[in-house]
Amino acid sequence: MSAEIENLRDLERTEPVAAFLNMKLVELSPGHARVSMAMKPEYINFNGMIFGGIISAVVDQAFAYATNSVISPNVASQLNIHFIASAAVGDTLTAECNVVKSGRRVCISEMRVTDQKGRVIAICTGTTIPVDRKIA
Repeated sequence: MSAEIENLRDLERTEPVAAFLNMKLVELSPGHARVSMAMKPEYINFNGMIFGGIISAVVDQAFAYATNSVISPNVASQLNIHFIASAAVGDTLTAECNVVKSGRRVCISEMRVTDQKGRVIAICTGTTIPVDRKIA
């Protein structure tokens, strides 16, 4: 296991936002990550559906793990999300990210969110850029 993968796994155990939203790192390898999260009643918006920001959060978490596994530290400069279907309370969403291109100045990724039945909830793309500071 690479030092970056090991470091990211250690960070996952203490990251405040992951703990707050109860996100779980399911799989991590260079350029690839899967993160899952159970949908709670507190995540419903005024339309009675799971808030898009919650879906975006699980996407962003997988995106961060996958990209930081190949270039670290880096941060998102762009995230594009297409909501395909709604999620419901009780669903477990899994965001999967694959790095498509990793270069010195930019990292481009594709993400997909599915529910426990394999139904596609969202399709996403994102770009990260390296930064000069260490991950805290």
